[in-house]
Amino acid sequence: MNQHRPEIDGATRTFWAAAAEGRLLGSRCRDCGDLTSHPRGFCPSCWSDDVEDVDLSGRATLHTYSVVRANPMPPFVDLVPYVAAIVELSEGPRLATRLVDVDPDDPDGIAIGMALTARFEETAPGEGLVLFGPAG
Repeated sequence: MNQHRPEIDGATRTFWAAAAEGRLLGSRCRDCGDLTSHPRGFCPSCWSDDVEDVDLSGRATLHTYSVVRANPMPPFVDLVPYVAAIVELSEGPRLATRLVDVDPDDPDGIAIGMALTARFEETAPGEGLVLFGPAG
């Protein structure tokens, strides 16, 4: 466990709790079928409030990234340099995350389109982060 805890509220509590259990949770609209990368109380496509939590595979590809070398804001100041990324989940939605198990200074070790899998870091009892690292 560490001090890098997410902001948790009623709408996101199930997402962070699932991450602490090693699961990636999404949200599916029962009206239009839209799938989002994190649970919320409504569908961002049709605004229906008939949504359900669903487990996602944790498989993704790297859509885009940036190596962050300076960030004075806690808790990120202790992480620099780190790789901020947008990943495209195999189910379709995109998710903002941080890459782990990569060297931010190795330009050949990170590539758009690379296969990734979810990694989970418990931040406090019942709370966790969803991070991604190279598949395999």
